[in-house]
Amino acid sequence: MPLTDQQLEKIIKQALHEDIQDGDITTLAAVPQNLKALGKFLIKEDGVVSGINVVKKIFKIFDEDLLFTSKVKDGTKVSKYTIIGFVEGKASSILTVERTVLNFLQRMSGIATTANLFSEKIKHTKAKIIDTRKTVPGLRLLDKMAVAHGGCENHRIGLYDMFLIKDNHITAAGSITNAVNTCKEYQTKKVTSFKIEVETANLSQVEEALKCNVDIIMLDNFEIEEMKKAVKFINGKCKVEASGMVNINSVKDIAETGVDYISVGALTHSVKALDISLKIEIKPVE
Repeated sequence: MPLTDQQLEKIIKQALHEDIQDGDITTLAAVPQNLKALGKFLIKEDGVVSGINVVKKIFKIFDEDLLFTSKVKDGTKVSKYTIIGFVEGKASSILTVERTVLNFLQRMSGIATTANLFSEKIKHTKAKIIDTRKTVPGLRLLDKMAVAHGGCENHRIGLYDMFLIKDNHITAAGSITNAVNTCKEYQTKKVTSFKIEVETANLSQVEEALKCNVDIIMLDNFEIEEMKKAVKFINGKCKVEASGMVNINSVKDIAETGVDYISVGALTHSVKALDISLKIEIKPVE
């Protein structure tokens, strides 16, 4: 689901209001309103850039006279000390939106960088790294956009665009079979065609889920050898997702079992922001 201009504008305006409200009192007091400046965005560690289009939108919304020039595109790998863009205009405007701009750019670039590290580890296999719903509330679409910029794929966007029958659903429904059947009945009643995925905890549940003709079977917290057995048993009859106990050191072994997808909550739930700074230079009065 792509992020619309209206959705992005709403997110940005909320972030600006959160930080500025009645005004940036330090800048209002200390910086002359007619002072012009040039700001440089400097990457301070190797990574993958994400959020360039968000930055452009922030500057345009806050002060349409600010001129932002990017030197890279979203998804670009950059090395330490690379200048990725410039902003030119009123110094007071640049200083007021500096933190909001960097918050988005640093977080999104951190996600993209992490996603790229994972995708590089498994590029020799057919597996794809996918994200989860473990995102910052209100920023899910931006988090997932950054995941894609890093070379990974998006799983479901929310609870509304795919059936994902987890352990608690199975407990509530009484069995995997009951849960799947009721989801299929819901599909027919609502005339939808959303995919059905089932979380499994052991090979017995895998067998039951496979008999239900679901689209995806999730292998949750399976050991490597057990995962191999499950993939062999499923034998391409549906897609297979591995979940749980996934980290940068284990992901290669998991991918080599033959699974189709590997979900990684760490892409978004505990990501380290990429170190990016914005330094200004005062422009001489013309």
